[in-house]
Amino acid sequence: ADMAIGIESARFATLRSAWEIDQGRRNTYYASIAKALAADVANKCATDAVQIFGGNGFNSQYPVEKLMRDAKIYQIYEGTAQIQRMIISRELLGKAKGM
Repeated sequence: ADMAIGIESARFATLRSAWEIDQGRRNTYYASIAKALAADVANKCATDAVQIFGGNGFNSQYPVEKLMRDAKIYQIYEGTAQIQRMIISRELLGKAKGM
C-alpha cells in the first residue's frame, strides 16, 4: 500500500508539472518536486522490494536487483535530489519575497 501511495503521489506531481506548462506558466517548482519525489519513491519502492525478496533480492537472477540499481540512478542523473531540493527552496523563497 505504501508503494502505491508513493507512486500515485509522484504521478500526480508529474501531471501538475505538465499542467502548469499547458497553462503557459513556468513549471520549475513543480518539475523539481516531481523529479525529487519520483526519484525518492522509486528508490524506496526498490529498497522495499529487495527486502520483500530477502536474500534473493541481491541475487542477479531476480529482476528486483536490477530495479534497485536503476532506481538509484534516478536520484543522481539529471540533477541530484539535493539539487532539486535547492531549486524548490529557491522558488519558495522567491514567492515569499514577492508577498
